[in-house]
Amino acid sequence: MFINSYFCIAFLMFCLLITVFMSFGDNLKKIRADKDISQDELAKKVGTSAPIIGRYERNEIKPSIDTAKAIADELGVTVDFLLGGDDTIMDKELLQKVRDIESFTEGERTKIYELIDMAISYHKTKKAYSKA
Repeated sequence: MFINSYFCIAFLMFCLLITVFMSFGDNLKKIRADKDISQDELAKKVGTSAPIIGRYERNEIKPSIDTAKAIADELGVTVDFLLGGDDTIMDKELLQKVRDIESFTEGERTKIYELIDMAISYHKTKKAYSKA
């Protein structure tokens, strides 16, 4: 059961890390969907319309700085994360999990890192074979 907990933590961290390498629209769409928020709901909360949110997600237009900040705040991430900036700026939830893991013993952290490596290898292999 303990190893299952490690796997769950590692898999969650891996899934959240994947989003770092996407564009603004891809990040916005994924995070919004993961949080089960409709375009209409998000639009109302940030003071715009659902069609505009859709255009952001398709990378047709970029939001103003104020709108990007409102979207990031509503989704619980940083603007830099939404923009696909520096990969050291991560989803706030992921960052908290990393901080929590820092308190684990070295052996526990090693197991988590191994599971993350396995998840990354699996993802890369799956991606490589899906292109073939």
